[in-house]
Amino acid sequence: CVSESHFSLDYYGGPGLAVTPAICGDDASVKIEAYVDGAKMGQSLRYTIKDREGNIIATANTPETEVTLDIKNVHRWHGRKDPYLYTAYVDLLDGDEVLDNVSARFGCREFKIDPDNGFILNGEEYPLRGVSRHQDRDGRHRLFLFRLNQR
Repeated sequence: CVSESHFSLDYYGGPGLAVTPAICGDDASVKIEAYVDGAKMGQSLRYTIKDREGNIIATANTPETEVTLDIKNVHRWHGRKDPYLYTAYVDLLDGDEVLDNVSARFGCREFKIDPDNGFILNGEEYPLRGVSRHQDRDGRHRLFLFRLNQR
């Protein structure tokens, strides 16, 4: 059961929240989009980013459904070697009353595919090893296996 105003329950199977980080030097710019159903005038959204230890890194309170928050000296997610995640929280407010809330964990990282050096994660080569077998005959299972190996 949800209140009349709530975060979208059917936005592409997600929590009604999209988080898109972008690295800018030693910092990150994090775009957060909230999808609200039944929003009313006077309601607002409180956006908060916390680090792994639960410390508040950035916050904003606005009626806008999209904000960009900055993380100074960002701790980059680096695969299995350092799987550091932040958490974005969004509260739907009517005055001081919290009507609904959602959260999403996310990592900040840069990656690219280089034809000579392969997959590059945060400026370092990151070897990928794996297999994929797909068949779609009736009564047969599909198998997808992918593994990350580190040097």
